Amino acid sequence: MSILDAVSAALLIVAVFFFAAGTIALIRLPDLHSRLHALTKADNVGLGFAVLAMILQAENWAVVFKLLLTWILIIASGASVCFLIANRARREAVPTKQ
Repeated sequence: MSILDAVSAALLIVAVFFFAAGTIALIRLPDLHSRLHALTKADNVGLGFAVLAMILQAENWAVVFKLLLTWILIIASGASVCFLIANRARREAVPTKQ
C-alpha cells in the first residue's frame, strides 16, 4: 500500500464520519430546520472528502474535472432542495418543534 492509497483511505474514513454525523443529526435533532442544516452541511463536507480521496486516485485531469463538477452540482442541488423543503414547511406552518 502506497502513501497515496493510505491518504485516500484516511480521507474516505473522514468522509464516512461526516456522513454518519449527518445521519445521526437527522435522527436526533429536535426540529426540521436544525435537521436540514446539519444534514446538508455534513453531507457536503463528507462528499468533499470522498471526492478528494477519489481525485488522489484519478488517472487524468478529465476525471478530476468530472469529480469536481459532480461535487459542485450536488452542493447546488442539496442547497436548492433544502431551501424548497424549508420554504414549504414555512408555508404550510409546520411546527418548528416536533
